[in-house]
Amino acid sequence: MSSESPRASATEGAIYLMLAADHARLDKLLDRAAAEPGRIDPAPYDGFRRGLLKHIAMEEKILLPAAQRLNGGEPLAVAARLRLDHGAIAALLVPSPSPRIVAALRTILATHNQLEEEAGGLYETCDRIVGNEADEIVERLRAAPEVPAAPHNDGPKVIPAARRALARAGYADLLPEDA
Repeated sequence: MSSESPRASATEGAIYLMLAADHARLDKLLDRAAAEPGRIDPAPYDGFRRGLLKHIAMEEKILLPAAQRLNGGEPLAVAARLRLDHGAIAALLVPSPSPRIVAALRTILATHNQLEEEAGGLYETCDRIVGNEADEIVERLRAAPEVPAAPHNDGPKVIPAARRALARAGYADLLPEDA
């Protein structure tokens, strides 16, 4: 995640401004959680984890369906790619955090957030498609409920399941079997 916008344009709309600011907030939480090499601070990581789950839910349950509805019923071209990333990210939030889990999250989020924030990306496209409904959609995003987060699960099936989700999303090399 990047606290700086990858865009050069100053034409960000309401959706872009809200969700890119949330990316920056989550980035700061992850930075705080991983500030000490080799150790993950559980308090800021918990805030990052809960916030990221809510952010994904806002996109999956509010933003992408609204954009599809206002795009004549057609899903946005980038939606399938983002959903694969969301699955991989969510899978990495299941086990207890570790430096390698955080490194994998950072790698995915760097690519993922660029797809959302770049010129012509998800947020700019949504701002354009939704037009005068942008403020109403932003209010729905702001009102989205917190997502219940189950305790971390470090059972024997968790990392293999995460590897499969990563592979589906094109990130098979982020959690190698021998690591």
